[in-house]
Amino acid sequence: MTSSLRIGIAGLGTVGTGVAKLLQGNKTLLAERAGAELELTAVSARSKQKSRDVVLSGIAWCDNALDMAQRSDVDILVETIGGAEGVARELVTTALQNGKHVVTANKALIAHHGVALAALAEKNGVQLAFEAAVAGGIPILQALRTGLAANSFKRVAGILNGTCNYILTTMQKEGREFDDVLADAQAKGYAEADPSFDIDGVDAAHKLAILASLAYGTKVALDALYIEGIRHITRADIAYAAELGYRIRLLGVATQAKEGISQRVHPCLVPADSPLGLTEGVFNAVQAEGDAVGRVLFQGRGAGGGPTASAVVSDLIAIARGERWPAFTFRTANLAEAVRVPMEKHRCGYYIRLTVADEPGVLADITKIFAAEKISVQSLIQHTHEDNMPAQVVITTHATLEEAMQRALNTIHALERIIEKPVMLRMEMV
Repeated sequence: MTSSLRIGIAGLGTVGTGVAKLLQGNKTLLAERAGAELELTAVSARSKQKSRDVVLSGIAWCDNALDMAQRSDVDILVETIGGAEGVARELVTTALQNGKHVVTANKALIAHHGVALAALAEKNGVQLAFEAAVAGGIPILQALRTGLAANSFKRVAGILNGTCNYILTTMQKEGREFDDVLADAQAKGYAEADPSFDIDGVDAAHKLAILASLAYGTKVALDALYIEGIRHITRADIAYAAELGYRIRLLGVATQAKEGISQRVHPCLVPADSPLGLTEGVFNAVQAEGDAVGRVLFQGRGAGGGPTASAVVSDLIAIARGERWPAFTFRTANLAEAVRVPMEKHRCGYYIRLTVADEPGVLADITKIFAAEKISVQSLIQHTHEDNMPAQVVITTHATLEEAMQRALNTIHALERIIEKPVMLRMEMV
């Protein structure tokens, strides 16, 4: 074996350092699997003085990351800087223009600019690869692109954000409120100082948009998604869900609908004994349902230096072997436009929690409103409480249209004896 592939890493944070460690620590194994030596020749990061658990002697240091796109001793650029704009976008664009392969873990960059970058890669005869951008070390993109390529997908769904899953499962196990658990997640490093990207569903939306593109052959389009986060989930909702035999998870779901591909990110009640209900802590899980294979499950660590670096290096090995593939399964010219499917047309069962005055006739008023919208009640919980105190009523329904449920809740909220705004969560049979 005489050939080698020269690699430059832009960004030496958790992931970039993890890639460097794998390239150095597993050098012989990777060379055998790749059929070529994977040689780390250049790196770039904000600080050269920062202590890192990786050997950088003999490797070229670039103070300006953009210089890496011009280096003659770099065949593949690994981008782990992050962010949809700025240096990351300029670096990847320039590298592709200069005929260099690019491997990235940057889900925001791919969600916002992936199709344009893929077209640029095609034009210049190089590979754009981003297995690490979705679900960390879980090889879900490769599975959709190759192992499951014979299938027409009915549905792709999963837990795509480890921070949210940690918060929800800790609330479930310890009976704590959202704000308290979020602060704990931040202290442990599972959540950022500004956690909005995670808890408002944006991170999961980026990943779902990429998954849907590969599964259905559509252009990545964040504006085609419905996005709702988990800030409003309470300890009470977690407890009621458990009483009903469910757990609450933030899911990303893409399905084929009449109007197009439905793409949505929101908290759901899922059966407690289902694969997604049993996925806890910082773990991710993705289910794909094909017409030939049926339902398959991929589960593992969705973030962190080791798992994400593993995915990056898997792309490096594939490129070293000479494998080439359209970044989004189809060539960019053949990708369909993603159409936003109105959330109002979504059909599912619902969990409703109402805070009501303890007076006769309240339940009759509520069920009358549901009946007018042809909403069928599946179950009802009302616990005993102190006299003259508001009561909490929890209702689950059979499948109905979102628009009918929203009309019913607006009417219910207007009733004098409804004390707080109704809480609504969707139910997903996974």
